[in-house]
Amino acid sequence: METKLFSPYTIKNVTLKNRIVMSPMCMYSSHNQDGHVQNWHYTHYVSRAVGQVGLIMVEATAVTPQGRISAEDLGLWNDEHVEGLSKLVGMIKEQGSHAAIQIAHAGRKAMVDGEIIAPSPIAFSEKLKMPREMTYDDIQETIRAFQAGALRAKKAGFDIIEIHGAHGYLINEFLSPLANKREDEYGGSTENRYRFLREVIDSVKEVWDGPLFVRVSAHDHHPDGLTAEDYVTYAKWMKEQGIDLIDVSSAAVVPVPIKVYPGYQVGYAETIRHGAEIPTGAVGLITTGNQAEEILQNNRADLIFVARELLRDPYWPRTAAKQLGVSIEAPKQYERGW
Repeated sequence: METKLFSPYTIKNVTLKNRIVMSPMCMYSSHNQDGHVQNWHYTHYVSRAVGQVGLIMVEATAVTPQGRISAEDLGLWNDEHVEGLSKLVGMIKEQGSHAAIQIAHAGRKAMVDGEIIAPSPIAFSEKLKMPREMTYDDIQETIRAFQAGALRAKKAGFDIIEIHGAHGYLINEFLSPLANKREDEYGGSTENRYRFLREVIDSVKEVWDGPLFVRVSAHDHHPDGLTAEDYVTYAKWMKEQGIDLIDVSSAAVVPVPIKVYPGYQVGYAETIRHGAEIPTGAVGLITTGNQAEEILQNNRADLIFVARELLRDPYWPRTAAKQLGVSIEAPKQYERGW
């Protein structure tokens, strides 16, 4: 039986062997706090490449030291980071997977020493620091940092770059009226709130011509926040700018409780896919092969981003294939066991 989950998928010059993506998940494992790749990262990511995941996406990697979610995050803010990431990319590709990286800035959710910055001086919660409102110069400097991070990702050999515009981090803060109260050209109207992301994309595309994704939080889960319909507008603009795929998550721009259940975010991916006519990735409590196959067969998304299930089972593609009644090629060394 042919399945969509295990069919190839081509984006620009990159053909993935299947539709399974390892979703970016912070490992908080750069324990010397300098942003460098550690042995843990080699073990963690390469295990999933051995497990036959089509695309391995490395966790949120900070474009400035100030933009780290935690002091243990990976970094791309100086040239010394390239060597470790390049080795990691080589090891992933050696196992037949493609390699992607998510470039990020945490904004007001940064938990690092010193000053933190955001579109507006509003703390995320009582537990987190009050950010300083970004000046025009801060904005331009941060856009240049995203560009420099993309150039380093290119030098490291990544096949795909994803810009992190979700989960309440800096770009998401600009996009949402809940976090962006600016009255200049970067706030107010929908167009103005999009301007920061627009300029980041343009800046990245000056140095990167490979596949480019953006992760979004397509629903703020707040009465005054944005919904998937609002993100259709943003997605249309991203498509015009040459974004190849929208990776659709939700929430975390403000601390609100949300109801989670299997596939709880898939509807947002579907809305954006059809509303903006752009490929999407679905993520969120997708745990079985049958569930993934349904999403693809019903044209609700184009790629399946698997997160915590891959923490539990590094060989989840094999598990999913068994559930779907298909056989996939084993790593040569594992043929006796698979």
